[in-house]
Amino acid sequence: VLHAKADKQWTLPSLDLLGSGEDGKAGGRQEIERNAALIEETLAHFNISAKVVEVTPGPVVTRYELKPAPGVLLSKIESLNDNLSLALAARTLRIEAPIPGKSVVGIEVPNMAVGLVSLRDVVETNVFKQSPSKLTVALGRDVAGAPIVLDLAAMPHLMVAGQTGSGKSVSISSILCSLLLTTTPDEVRILIGDLKRVDFTHFASVPHLVTDVMTDAEKILRALHWTTDEMDRRYRLFARTSARNIAQYNEKHTGPDRIPYVVFVIDELADLMLQAPIQVEKQITRVAQLARATGIHLVLGTQRPSVDVITGLIKANIPARVAFATASAVDSRTILDMTGAEKLLGRGDMLVLRPDLATPIRAQGVFVSDQEIQAISHHWTMQSGLRYDRHDKVTQGDDRLVRRGFGDGDEIDDDRYEEAVEIVMRANAASVSMLQRKMTIGFARAGRLIDIMEQNGVIGPPKGPGKMREVYGSSRGGDEA
Repeated sequence: VLHAKADKQWTLPSLDLLGSGEDGKAGGRQEIERNAALIEETLAHFNISAKVVEVTPGPVVTRYELKPAPGVLLSKIESLNDNLSLALAARTLRIEAPIPGKSVVGIEVPNMAVGLVSLRDVVETNVFKQSPSKLTVALGRDVAGAPIVLDLAAMPHLMVAGQTGSGKSVSISSILCSLLLTTTPDEVRILIGDLKRVDFTHFASVPHLVTDVMTDAEKILRALHWTTDEMDRRYRLFARTSARNIAQYNEKHTGPDRIPYVVFVIDELADLMLQAPIQVEKQITRVAQLARATGIHLVLGTQRPSVDVITGLIKANIPARVAFATASAVDSRTILDMTGAEKLLGRGDMLVLRPDLATPIRAQGVFVSDQEIQAISHHWTMQSGLRYDRHDKVTQGDDRLVRRGFGDGDEIDDDRYEEAVEIVMRANAASVSMLQRKMTIGFARAGRLIDIMEQNGVIGPPKGPGKMREVYGSSRGGDEA
C-alpha cells in the first residue's frame, strides 16, 4: 500500500506566486438598459409579455432575468433564441428557463470582452479556504461572479470534456495547481497520463507524483491496473483495522502509517480508448464504482466527447462533469445528457454539472499561466529534488494483461485454449461453428480461439465458406498432424 513518508517537513507555496484576474466588460448602464428594452420589445413582437426584473453582470456573460406574464409558455421564449441573438447582435445566446430556485427566465448575453478569472481570485475566497476537504479544487466563477469550487472526495470522480481550444487542458492544470497549493506529498499523491505529451510537462518534477508523467498508452493502462490493485490492498487494510474509509483509517494512525489520497489524471481519454477500449473501460469503471472509500479519484479529460469515448458505463459512474464548448448539440448531450454546451463561447466558458444538481451551472473557468505552474512546481522541486519517492513499478505491471488489452494476437489469454486445440487435433479439422458446438461457447470467443490457433501455426488459413481449415500441429513449428 502507498504510505506517507514522515521524515520530511513540507512548506506550502505562497499565493504570491499567482497573478490576479481581470474583470469582463459588460457594458455601461445605458447599454444594459438598452439590451433589457430590446429583449422586452423582441418578445412583444411575438405576443409574449415579459419584463426584465434583474440584471447580473458576470466575467463572461451578463444575465438578464425575465419575469414572464401568467400563462406564457416557457418553450415559446426558448424557441426565440435566434431572434433574440439577432436583436442584440450577440454571437450566441443561452436561455435558461427557468433559473433553478427562481420564478424567472435567464437570458445570458456575452460581454464585449471576456474577463480573466485567475486561480488566486478563487483560492483566496472564503468558500475555498473554509472547505474542510484536502481535495478541494478551484474551477472558476459563475454568471454572478460567485466562486465555483469542487470537493473531489465528494464527487468522487470528474469528467472534463470540450473541443480543441475550449479551455479543457487549462482547467485540468488549474485542478492540479489547486492540489499543489494546499496539500503536501504526504497527503495527496498524483498520477498523470498525458497522451498529448505537452500539456503537463511543467508538473514532471513535483514530489506529489507517484511515477513519472506517462505519455505512453501502455504505461497508462499498467497504471490503471496498479490503481485497481492499490484499491484492493487498501480495502484489505481497512478490513484489518475496522475502518470504513480513508478518513477513519487516517484518524487512527499517525506518521508513516497514514495513507495519502490518490488523484489519477488522464488526458486524452479518446487516444487511450482508441488503443484498448475494453480494458480501459473495465479498469476505469471498476475504480469509479469502488474507489471512493479508499481515497482514489479520477479526473478524465477528452476533446472528443463521442459515445465510443464517454461510454454509457463510464458516464453512469462519473456523475460530476464539466463541459466546455462543443462542436454540436450531440456532443453536449454525450457529456451532460442535455444540450447547451454547443452555445458556449470557448476560452474557459463552461457548464458544471454536479451530482447534487439537476441542471448545470454556467461559469468562467480558472486560468493558470505556464509561469504560475512553473513557479509552483519549482517551489516543490526545491524542497524535494528530482524524482522524489517515485514508484516505477506502477508502470511495469503484467505485460500479459497489457498486451491482451492492446489486442496482441500472440498472447494466449483464454483459459480454454488448450481444450480447443485438443478438440481440433482430435477432429483433424477446425471451424468456428465446430468449437461453438463442442465447447458450448459464443461466436466471438470461438472465433478468437481459431485466430490464436492460426497465428500459432496449429491450423491453416480459411479455405472458403463452409470449408474446414487444415490442421498442422499442436504449436507453431510443431510436427505435422
